[in-house]
Amino acid sequence: MIEKLLNVVVVVRDQTKALDFYTKVLGFEKRTDISPPWGTRWVTVAPKGQDIEIALLQSGNRSDPNLPQLEPGKGPQWTFQTSDCKEDFTELQSRGVKFDQSKPEEQPWGVQATFSDPDGNKFGLLQPVTRQAW
Repeated sequence: MIEKLLNVVVVVRDQTKALDFYTKVLGFEKRTDISPPWGTRWVTVAPKGQDIEIALLQSGNRSDPNLPQLEPGKGPQWTFQTSDCKEDFTELQSRGVKFDQSKPEEQPWGVQATFSDPDGNKFGLLQPVTRQAW
């Protein structure tokens, strides 16, 4: 049986620049960075303590016939949970992250804000509402 989600792929133009953004700007940790002689460089990052990793896949690699169709900024939005969306918004904005809103928005499901990485990949920050027992 399937046990858990291991990683998600985010397509980037330049793995080295993307790695800098995710580790130095967002504060994630680098988990994997290997370049096997027979294949493509494999780089993964994740928030500290998170099991699921983000694989930073460089577009335009012609050694794999599946990669040329992948383009940065064309994938689904991924959402990161936070305990204080407003505080994280302010901190990330001070590090140069460009948000889609001027401030986090209050929604019935929580406080949220969305931003893009330098390659146009969309991400959300969500501070979920505390679930109340019915």
